[in-house]
Amino acid sequence: QVQLVESGGGSVQAGGSLRLSCVFSGRTFSNYGMGWFRQAPGKEREFVAGINWSGGSTNHADSVKGRFTISRDNAKNTVYLQMNSLKPEDTAVYYCAASEYAIVAVATYEYNYWGQGIQVTVSS
Repeated sequence: QVQLVESGGGSVQAGGSLRLSCVFSGRTFSNYGMGWFRQAPGKEREFVAGINWSGGSTNHADSVKGRFTISRDNAKNTVYLQMNSLKPEDTAVYYCAASEYAIVAVATYEYNYWGQGIQVTVSS
């Protein structure tokens, strides 16, 4: 059974940076595409960034493009989300997800496994 454990969240002022990490276990990490989603109170869960099995292909939502970067280290079974120039509207619970498609998936239904989520709060 795949397990995903996020870390690195917290509170930061606008303009600051955070790096989220997600450790994957239970299967062969390099067989999975990985993604980050977020959900703010009262809103639907939305795609933030995705990466294919090798790390050679990525996709970022328009709202975070140029500020956030997804990456992965297959030797460490870990996917990262570097978040720079944070804005109050980035405040949400962030979720790591794994897709058996191994490609860059952008829809929630394309992901098979989810982490428990981690809070990111950006104050103005």
